[in-house]
Amino acid sequence: MDLDTILKTALELGASDIHLVPGHPPMMRLHTVVTPLDYPTITPESSTRMLRQMTNDNQLAMFEKIKDVDFSYEIPGLGRFRVNAHMQRQSVAIALRAVREVIPPMDKLGLPQVIQRLTYLPRGLILVTGDTGSGKSTTLAAMIQAMNERYHKHIITIEDPIEYRLLSNKCVIEQRELGDDVPSFASGLRHVLRQDPDVILVGEMRDLETTAAAITAAETGHLVLSTLHTVNASQTVERIIDMYPSEQQNQIRSMLANTLQAVISQTLFKRTDRKGMVPAVEVMLCTPAVRNLIRENRAFEIPNVIETNRALGMNSLDNAIAELYFNGMVSREDAIAQAAFPEKLEMMLAA
Repeated sequence: MDLDTILKTALELGASDIHLVPGHPPMMRLHTVVTPLDYPTITPESSTRMLRQMTNDNQLAMFEKIKDVDFSYEIPGLGRFRVNAHMQRQSVAIALRAVREVIPPMDKLGLPQVIQRLTYLPRGLILVTGDTGSGKSTTLAAMIQAMNERYHKHIITIEDPIEYRLLSNKCVIEQRELGDDVPSFASGLRHVLRQDPDVILVGEMRDLETTAAAITAAETGHLVLSTLHTVNASQTVERIIDMYPSEQQNQIRSMLANTLQAVISQTLFKRTDRKGMVPAVEVMLCTPAVRNLIRENRAFEIPNVIETNRALGMNSLDNAIAELYFNGMVSREDAIAQAAFPEKLEMMLAA
């Protein structure tokens, strides 16, 4: 069973993800639904062979040590994949996420216009949040590309792994990958300030050390973009604060209130009007009112500020979902299922 042939078939069908699990045929996720490909059942031997085909010596050594490894894999002329290999039932299983070679422009992604305005900011922290597979990496790549076409700046990314290849245009872009170029996000961030960056992209603020370094970089006058696995703005603020020991939380509230510029929270929906996916996007901008709520430990009130400041470009998740529904893009069932407040949204859709 040839790995590249499987991946080629999945891409031609439009799959976003491919799963290679012993005991099953190759599976693909197509518009949120996981379905089998017409290939034989994968054996433990074939999945191990595929892993060895995709990895270098360092990646394979890491896998053998901790039974998990993240990396990227490219088939020249076909495409690139973000890959996770892991053990399950004492055999190798592999999950691949297809990464587009061409970065879609922001106006083609269905993102609110206010996100384009955020790419003009000179400094601060912008967070793109959402579940796995919600399009965070694509949004960040589109934002970086917008800057790349406009400014003469130095952009450094720290990613695990590199997904989109960002080609320098007006900007000078450096991409560093965990494992091959840098040992950790935190290590990369500790040294990045001596590399004269204007814009820093951090793949994920996954621990306290990385989060603290990202906030410090934003405090020192850089524009920092990163992601978190949170579903809305208020939860994002609370997650960051909760990373810190209790005796440091008042200090970090003040630092976050000063540096945070925006939180963009995405949820992807299967379209009902045509093939494809469409995002519902919550946007929180850090107005003086939001900054005060962060300082005063009242993040739970942020949804109210978002609701009352739609004229500024803010939007709640449920309002964004309702707009998609009324525009005929998503089903009523999906809209209610993914709402922050399902009962309230159901009333909105019935009005």
